[in-house]
Amino acid sequence: MAAEPPELAELDLHHHEVLHALRAKGPVAWLPAVGGWVILSRALAIEVMRNPETFTVDDPRFTTAKVIGKSMLSLDGLEHRRHRDPFAAAFRPGEVARRDNVNLSTLARTMVQELQPRGHAELRRELAGPLAVAVSAGALGLDDRPATELLGWYDVIVAGVERASRGEEVGAAAENAFESLAGALRAVATRSDSVLASLTGDLSDAELVSNAAVFLFGGIETSEGMTANVLHHLLANPEQLNAVRDDSSLVEAAVEESLRLEPAAARVDRYATRDVELGGCRIAAGDFVAVSLAAANRDPEEFDQPDRFDVGRRNARTHLAFAQGPHVCLGSTLARTQAAAAVAAVLQLPADIHLTAPVRTAGVVFRKPLSLQVAWTIERATPGGAW
Repeated sequence: MAAEPPELAELDLHHHEVLHALRAKGPVAWLPAVGGWVILSRALAIEVMRNPETFTVDDPRFTTAKVIGKSMLSLDGLEHRRHRDPFAAAFRPGEVARRDNVNLSTLARTMVQELQPRGHAELRRELAGPLAVAVSAGALGLDDRPATELLGWYDVIVAGVERASRGEEVGAAAENAFESLAGALRAVATRSDSVLASLTGDLSDAELVSNAAVFLFGGIETSEGMTANVLHHLLANPEQLNAVRDDSSLVEAAVEESLRLEPAAARVDRYATRDVELGGCRIAAGDFVAVSLAAANRDPEEFDQPDRFDVGRRNARTHLAFAQGPHVCLGSTLARTQAAAAVAAVLQLPADIHLTAPVRTAGVVFRKPLSLQVAWTIERATPGGAW
């Protein structure tokens, strides 16, 4: 009797094991649990992402668009460029370095210093999440909104996207959360000093809101995830943590290796526009095609010992965590800078920092630790008052 196809719960709980089992059968596999084809090899993932004429995002089934509407994320061709270009110009690497590097380091250090006297923390929601909100919201002028409010909206929006990816209804809660976010973005766009005000030229009100939401979606959801993931990987591998502690030049290497091992966005979705053969499989026009960034980043044809976290890996930066082609992530420089700042700040905590509870990384589309509980020694003052 043939084995039953893996269910979504199995893909959530044992994501990489399922992908490895599929890869053993070929570089492309039909997966009933997602209702489409999964691209498992790095080479074919790049081929699909660089060919929007054959594998498009512009389809009514595109899950994020069901929640936030049409945007740069769900359009191709000239319309995609019209939506994306205004935002891309504001977040070029040079602009990010000039505007954000120093502020990000200071912000991350301040957050960690506030946690230090307690001797324990939950680093996902007490560092990675608030840092992602502060950076992304600040970039667009939403820095006056409470971090808990923005995180609350995005938790609900992400849950709606996850439901849509399973073929379920988005739900009223996600729709209401997006409307709340849209109202906040419209208010910011009326301020002459905001980035959004400078981007209104070629975009309608609805387009501006949807694209700003996409930027925040990546900036909050996936940046929180990538920061929490790298902290988890370091804390779960003490020898790697010590290597980074001894050589601060390895901080960026740790970020890249973590992006490879567990991309916060595990897949990107495409839809075939014509019949095409790929990896020995016949894909029909209209078929759903999930490009598994998680599988591509652990392709043994590209990466030696792909399931191992290794800050000394020489080709880690060839990962596909930020996608490729016309939809490559425009916030990648800002996200990398943010994650590196968080790691550098956490390294200032006592060297005995350690995980205090098992860590479960979860998600089918977006993957990050559910919780990251840690503790460290609290430094006490001596009787004479000196430390």
